[in-house]
Amino acid sequence: MSIKVVKPGLLTTIQDLGRQGHQQEGVIVSGAMDTFAMRIANLLVSNPENTATLEATLQGPTLYFEQDQLIALTGADMAASINGKPVRMWRPLLVRGGSTLTFKTAREGCRCYIAVSGGMNVPKVMGSAATYLRAGFGGYHGRALQADDVIHCRKYNETDAAALSARLSDEAIGEWFAQPNWTLEPQPYMVYEEQPVIRAMRGIEYELFDETSQEGFWQHIFQVTPQSDRMGYRLLGQMLQLQEPKELLSSAVTFGTVQVPPQGMPIILMADHQTTGGYPRIAQVIAADLPKLAQVQPGKNIQFKEVSLQEANAFYLKQEMDLEQLKSAISLKLNTT
Repeated sequence: MSIKVVKPGLLTTIQDLGRQGHQQEGVIVSGAMDTFAMRIANLLVSNPENTATLEATLQGPTLYFEQDQLIALTGADMAASINGKPVRMWRPLLVRGGSTLTFKTAREGCRCYIAVSGGMNVPKVMGSAATYLRAGFGGYHGRALQADDVIHCRKYNETDAAALSARLSDEAIGEWFAQPNWTLEPQPYMVYEEQPVIRAMRGIEYELFDETSQEGFWQHIFQVTPQSDRMGYRLLGQMLQLQEPKELLSSAVTFGTVQVPPQGMPIILMADHQTTGGYPRIAQVIAADLPKLAQVQPGKNIQFKEVSLQEANAFYLKQEMDLEQLKSAISLKLNTT
């Protein structure tokens, strides 16, 4: 079972939940930028949540399916269509062999996730299939997809997926695809906003910044610049300054750490962030808002809102509880559709 890449899109890579446990060796975590959307895509096709998916950025790929495949699309809306006919997102989708799945530029959000039931047959490096672009390993030969690449897929072995595929196959006679008559509505859990408010906690070096910078960080609007990528979002807005120049030792950083280089424009570290950094850390984006942050397009604006560690933990636990509820609801739908 395989999928051929006709057009690769702007940046399409294979990603899972990341390469954990190797940062002390200088190996970054990487993985999906929007883990919430990626996990739901896998649940919709009865995959384990950490199964590798395709992550398409801003402009999606064109994919030719050589055999029938059960897939799901989540995240950014890229006006997906099969052989010219629009398809819905946030639901399972049986694609007939010989069909072509096409995406356009994202209408909302920044990253779309394409899960295939059974997963993609790519080797794991250090326990993960995530693509580490700068080091050139993981995913599909350590790089973004290119035209004429062929992605081999594993056959699904979950009873739910097999049963759903059989039912949809009957409905797809004479058609290029088939979908159940239900759609998961992500809005109660994740809204892709034009100017999202991103919740964050004070960083380790927050008190080193002058009062104007401290207040301005929360009060002013920042633009995500076109120079942003999977490693970091470079922001443009209020200049942030230390009370006095200070040399800092390199220390640990993580997904969502907000660093401020000497020129005063903050950088939010993203999924492909380095393992350590020497710039002062003014804030830390909370885990629950990282998926929302990952869907902000370059050129769009964000504003930060301060929360406490206790609040950050509560938001994270609520998001995980929401996902568990969705997991149960999806399982029920897959069994009854």
